[in-house]
Amino acid sequence: MGLRKRILTAAALACVAAAVLLIGYSGRTVSEEREESFFARRKETLYFWYTDEALTDYLNSAAVAYGEAHDDVRVVPVLASGLEYLESINKASIQSETPPDLYIVSNDSLEKAFLAGLASPVPEAEWVEIKEDYPDAARLAVTYKNKVIGYPFYFETSALLYNRTYLEDFARRQIEAERDAAEAEAAMAELESGGPEGAGDGDSAEGSGEGGSQEAPDGQTPGDDGTQEEDAGLEQEIAERVKTMLPDTIDDILEFANEYDAPEQVQAIFKWDVTDIFYNYFFAGNYLIVGGSAGDSTENMNIYNRDAIECLKVYQDLNQFFSIDTQEISYEGVLNDFMEGKIVYTVATTDSVAKLEEAKENGTFAYEYSISKVPDINEHLLTRSLSVTNCVVVNGYSDKQDMASDFAKFLTCDYTDTLYSRTGKVASRYGVDYGNSSLQQFASEYEVSVPMPKMVETSNFWVELEIAFAQIWDGADANGRLKELSEQIMTQVTGAPYAETAIEEEAEEEEEVEYLDEDALREEAQAEEDTP
Repeated sequence: MGLRKRILTAAALACVAAAVLLIGYSGRTVSEEREESFFARRKETLYFWYTDEALTDYLNSAAVAYGEAHDDVRVVPVLASGLEYLESINKASIQSETPPDLYIVSNDSLEKAFLAGLASPVPEAEWVEIKEDYPDAARLAVTYKNKVIGYPFYFETSALLYNRTYLEDFARRQIEAERDAAEAEAAMAELESGGPEGAGDGDSAEGSGEGGSQEAPDGQTPGDDGTQEEDAGLEQEIAERVKTMLPDTIDDILEFANEYDAPEQVQAIFKWDVTDIFYNYFFAGNYLIVGGSAGDSTENMNIYNRDAIECLKVYQDLNQFFSIDTQEISYEGVLNDFMEGKIVYTVATTDSVAKLEEAKENGTFAYEYSISKVPDINEHLLTRSLSVTNCVVVNGYSDKQDMASDFAKFLTCDYTDTLYSRTGKVASRYGVDYGNSSLQQFASEYEVSVPMPKMVETSNFWVELEIAFAQIWDGADANGRLKELSEQIMTQVTGAPYAETAIEEEAEEEEEVEYLDEDALREEAQAEEDTP
């Protein structure tokens, strides 16, 4: 061995000896030092389950962003099957070495999740800090037995979609007709008064004759006839007129249908999917009480009542005006007809906005559209849409409760600005700027919507209600069908046969028609003839 090599080897041994001596003084072994270094680098892993593939890229991005801000935590999103979802979560929580620490679920499944031990309450102090960022519908959706057991994430609800181009054209025709009528009336009045004062008195030197000059009106340059200002004023007047034309009630839609001179391509003034409860529910939603405001109390049920019956009778009567075949209608078909300009008004969910914007970009939708609140039945019977809130829930079986809660809060409160642009989902919280007024209108509808109830006993209510709506639309007695539905659901809730007391409907007053007594009239006429 050369001298140089011996010197280097001796130096290395000296370093090792020094290290061992230092560790000895500290009371730790070399292996313990290595173990401590390994665990210092290791991150805790949160497994986050979801079922909607549209969220994949977004959730992966959120996981990376959270990991960059938290050196000790790694979030792993896991796409799971939606079939037997909670059952799979429960099985994985008990048997898997990598159980889900948190997951996304719709609010109607929260009772089932909580009773199975799969949902931990949101820490009270944390909820107090963020709850004002959500509308009532979101807060009620995640509440169960006075406990908040989920973080509201995104929602779905329905609202009124209308062809704004058609309404603007109709408003323009009305305004122009009114202006023409006003001008004709003014001209007639002028003619009747003998013409304008001073007419026929000879030529005026102003504006005529040799050397004369014509001044432009104030605010205009010579040659400017003010058409730009007039056009701007007309467009503003049209916009204001459209606002007044938007229906506050179903009666307003019927009145519009009678007045509207529809273009040739329009096949229906108002058309919607009468077979899907999500687009029908608003008709009776204000009066169907299923579990109270939070949808969690079997003691607060009122399905069969006079107001609900009246709403469903009006719903049935609409079949006379807007003939819709329950065997052929579908939401996709209705939306396609709307894009082709065949429908003026329809009921749609938030997904319609992305579809319409895409159709505008590729040239298959040649109109402008807007969203408005669903109309009431009339001034006495009010409506409310149904909503579903998807929320993030911390698994009760997770041994990383605090970490999971922190990520859930980050995802639903701090990382929502790109939620819609990347997933098509509309956030449940306030303050998200979508850059689209239609989505803001959906958010406004969500604020006053009815959250989907979460009681296990009523889990089939929506399927049965959907069937009842379809049958009533096709002519079934609204009173009897609603009574039958209520008895079925109440039997499930109470666990014993349940019978509703029939509600007697007030007989509709028939307009009295006075018939002429033809014999009396003949006698009276004969008497007049005989009178000298």
